[in-house]
Amino acid sequence: MNDRLQLLECLMDSLKDPFVFIDTQHVIQYMNRAAVDHYKGKPAEVGRSIFDCHNEKSKQIILDIFESFQNGVNEKMITDNREHRIFMRAVRDQEGNLIGYYERYEPPA
Repeated sequence: MNDRLQLLECLMDSLKDPFVFIDTQHVIQYMNRAAVDHYKGKPAEVGRSIFDCHNEKSKQIILDIFESFQNGVNEKMITDNREHRIFMRAVRDQEGNLIGYYERYEPPA
């Protein structure tokens, strides 16, 4: 692994919240250490579809938000409860093309 990729992986693993990157085919491409621990024993793992670990209602929410990302939206809230707020965030390349998405956690408002 080159130094830059190793640095990025160390940075991602330093996050206390789970971070899962999903590509535009809805396949999990990366999970930081917190995500691996959080989803241990569940069907969330690199190389699997994000839909393997979501029910039909959640799948539809993800697909609806993904469609908004394809139309230029960059972030949408998906959960707001007493434990945390969760947002889905688009990831774009340098030309602005959508290459995937991830969930972002915040403390409750």
